[in-house]
Amino acid sequence: MPQKDRDILVTYALPYANGSIHLGHLVGYISTDIWVRYQKMAGRDCIYVCADDAHGTPIMLKARELGITPEQLIADVKVEHERDFKDFLVAFDNYHSTHSDENRELATLIYKNLRDAKPSHIAVRTIRQFYDEQAKMFLPDRFIKGTCPRCATPDQYGDSCEN
Repeated sequence: MPQKDRDILVTYALPYANGSIHLGHLVGYISTDIWVRYQKMAGRDCIYVCADDAHGTPIMLKARELGITPEQLIADVKVEHERDFKDFLVAFDNYHSTHSDENRELATLIYKNLRDAKPSHIAVRTIRQFYDEQAKMFLPDRFIKGTCPRCATPDQYGDSCEN
């Protein structure tokens, strides 16, 4: 007799849309797929969803390196990712992209609801951010390498110091 004791929504870390799926990615997707298949065989409603994470500086930089638009890179990588998942028998119930109209509309709705709540759940503050004069763009900390401002260890990335 199937067990229908809960509905389950499952995802795994979204692959970034600037490169290929590698073995480290596949270990997580395949093991999650096995768990989802078990849940479905046990009679539970279990939906496995995933998407390409299609936003951020690495995508813009990779597209620039390849001489294509970020949108073209996102589309090309999505086709490659879907092919690779199919080849490894990873069976998502839905595979999409964070660069979709649906994601933009839902993210905007969630943001506006949080912002307009009384009291607001959105904090507004000024931040300092690195700017690349040559590329004419702001860079996330992971693209900054230099001396750690806290402990003075040289050759560290801006988002983590090994010391």
